[in-house]
Amino acid sequence: MLVSLNWLQEYIDVSKYTPEELAEIITKTGIEVESVEPVAEKVTGVVVGHVKSCEQHPNADKLSLCQVDVGGETLQIVCGAPNIAEGQKVAVAVPGAVLPGNFKIKKTKLRGEESNGMICSLQELGVDEKDVPKEYADGIYVFPEDVEVGANAISLLNLDDMIIELGLTPNRADAMSMA
Repeated sequence: MLVSLNWLQEYIDVSKYTPEELAEIITKTGIEVESVEPVAEKVTGVVVGHVKSCEQHPNADKLSLCQVDVGGETLQIVCGAPNIAEGQKVAVAVPGAVLPGNFKIKKTKLRGEESNGMICSLQELGVDEKDVPKEYADGIYVFPEDVEVGANAISLLNLDDMIIELGLTPNRADAMSMA
């Protein structure tokens, strides 16, 4: 059985333990912990951004030139996603961010226009293709309107969660649910 540490935290306060310490405690109670794994690779520097404007890139047909508020500053970012639009709240990797595969984000020029970061799809943040909702499979994930600009996008997407895998035997039906 797979147990989300963030979900378990909703039932009982386990914040004073590391995932490994918690796994040891669970194992000592008679339920074998087979593994403790992160949901996704470690990602840093990704915040929620608000797309203030989105215009056609002057030198490319399939690129957009976006002005994105990332909480405290507005960045110009070149984006190739077909579903990017003004008014959306999106995941933005700011310069200095590190994405899965140790991909470092830095300021660059794309087709003659400065790009100060990257508007990220769920796949670029480490979400498995099969877990991406259909409407966002070929583009950018859009956060709900009530999400705060500048908030940690990785936490909002639960990509900083840990999964504890329990090795349950058929005689332990009492351990086959979170409750």
